[in-house]
Amino acid sequence: MRTLWRIIAGFFKWTWRLLNFIRELVMNLFFILLILAGVGIWMQLGGGESSQPGRGALLLDITGVVVDKPSVNNKLGALGRQLFGANSDRLQENSLFDIVAAIRQAKNDRNITGIVLDLKDFAGADQPSMQYIGKALREFRDSGKPVLAVGDSYTQGQYYLASFANKIWLSPQGEVDLHGFATNGLYYKSLLDKLKVSTHVFRVGTYKSAVEPFIRDDMSPQAREADSRWIGELWQNYLNTLAANRQIPASQVFPGAQGLLAGLQKAGGDTAKYALDNKLVDALASSAEVEKALVKQFGWSKKDKDFSAVSLYDYPVNKPTQQGASVAVIFANGAIMDGEETQGNVGGDTTASQIRDARLDPQVKAIVLRVNSPGGSVTASEVIRAELAAAKAAGKPVVVSMGGMAASGGYWISTPANYIVANPSTLTGSIGIFGVINTMENSLDAIGVHTDGVATSPLADVSVTKALPPEVQQMMQLTIENGYQRFINLVAQSRSKTPQQIDEIAQGHVWTGQDAKNNGLVDSLGDFDDAVAKAAELAKLKSWHVDYYQDEPTFMDMVLSGVSGSVQAMLPQALQAYLPAPLSEAAKTAKAESDKLAAFNDPQNRYAFCLTCGNVR
Repeated sequence: MRTLWRIIAGFFKWTWRLLNFIRELVMNLFFILLILAGVGIWMQLGGGESSQPGRGALLLDITGVVVDKPSVNNKLGALGRQLFGANSDRLQENSLFDIVAAIRQAKNDRNITGIVLDLKDFAGADQPSMQYIGKALREFRDSGKPVLAVGDSYTQGQYYLASFANKIWLSPQGEVDLHGFATNGLYYKSLLDKLKVSTHVFRVGTYKSAVEPFIRDDMSPQAREADSRWIGELWQNYLNTLAANRQIPASQVFPGAQGLLAGLQKAGGDTAKYALDNKLVDALASSAEVEKALVKQFGWSKKDKDFSAVSLYDYPVNKPTQQGASVAVIFANGAIMDGEETQGNVGGDTTASQIRDARLDPQVKAIVLRVNSPGGSVTASEVIRAELAAAKAAGKPVVVSMGGMAASGGYWISTPANYIVANPSTLTGSIGIFGVINTMENSLDAIGVHTDGVATSPLADVSVTKALPPEVQQMMQLTIENGYQRFINLVAQSRSKTPQQIDEIAQGHVWTGQDAKNNGLVDSLGDFDDAVAKAAELAKLKSWHVDYYQDEPTFMDMVLSGVSGSVQAMLPQALQAYLPAPLSEAAKTAKAESDKLAAFNDPQNRYAFCLTCGNVR
């Protein structure tokens, strides 16, 4: 017996020592990491900006995605890559406005003699964002400096940016992958039925398709008709831009599936030859041949053993001078959630607080609200809208600049604006309200679990484990209808139309920016520059500077973001390597769907949300 106790005691003793060793190891590693990070920040922020790039090209090697408002700014993101490696590059977010600022500065930089687009790690952006970058590239070209694109292959997003180049190189084994746009979502009705989950849906709007995944196993005819319309317009806008840049007909850019197949058959299945024959690219060349041409154009760098160039991430962009009055730019980027801002989402309280700060700042003479959101919580949307209306009432002109999406709640928060500017490819409208409550009384009943109790009224007896009382269901529907009526009244008041006129173009219908302009939902078509200029015009400013309202991430934010990004990048790939491709794609789709559902935190369960707007691929 004594021997047995010794064995047990020895086991716990050595286990405790092992735990202590692991704890001290982790703490020491974290301490070393902090020291290295501190030195890195000092070098990055202190001495890094004093060095000037040598004469050569600006290498536009965009890595990851482009968004209006990154979760971590580019400078800390670059530092994070140095500290944590490049595992999370495909997850990296880049500021649209930082990229455009770099291109515009390079235009007037005598050390920058051209731009090289190396887009192999560019994961994509919405069409209005890419068009805004393209505008800056065209300005650069018009200054007399060349823009050259190189690539082994091009995805649709990569090729969109490459089309703005003077010359496009393609590998002899490469391709330009043009195939069109599609939307795909998951539908859960059969799953919920099998799990015996009772789904209670409350909605207003014939085209409000956000609730369909809960009540159907496929897309409704109304949603299919509406989505086909706007996705077709997006694709046509895409083709028209490429056709204009390459100076060929849109039908030559993409002749349809059968036309593409016939062209490939003519080229003997050679995708690179097909791209060259149809003038999608200017030359086929190996990496060595491209390097030789770039060295001839920009010179040789002994240090890098490559053509002379400075990466976008190493190119120091000067801060604009703070002359004149301030035009505040406030971002609403992501799904609108109740409460404080979280990564990738709009916090109703956070955004309202920023608008209030701008309203109370005497230096701020106008406000530009940059909206790139599919909507979300009605309560949070109203918090933002009310604060924006207060700023307008205080005499400060408010202009909304719509990015890729300003739908549902994204349009709700736009209604107080003096003026709304949208891109032709912006997805907006989707004016409708819905609510979803799931209860599991039948699921629990199937396994022999039951809920019972007493309540002073049916309204107090609401639980996920019980059937939803009829009185609560009626109240929810009344609340949703009231919310929809308020929505169209707000739109009618802001657009100088009657509620009946707005109802005809509402009903949850999604519109492109061009259609929204035709329907009177926006004032003009343009980009961010046009919105800022309009705000300055309304405020009667002769000189002004743009003041971006966004919280600077702390060092710990950067550390946690870098670590989590690396983990997210490594683990799924390791797991997905053992999965068949369809299952891997399904896992990505499931994660995207769960991210959308995570934004559903409205205290009254009311949502103005466009589920398909951000689902184009």
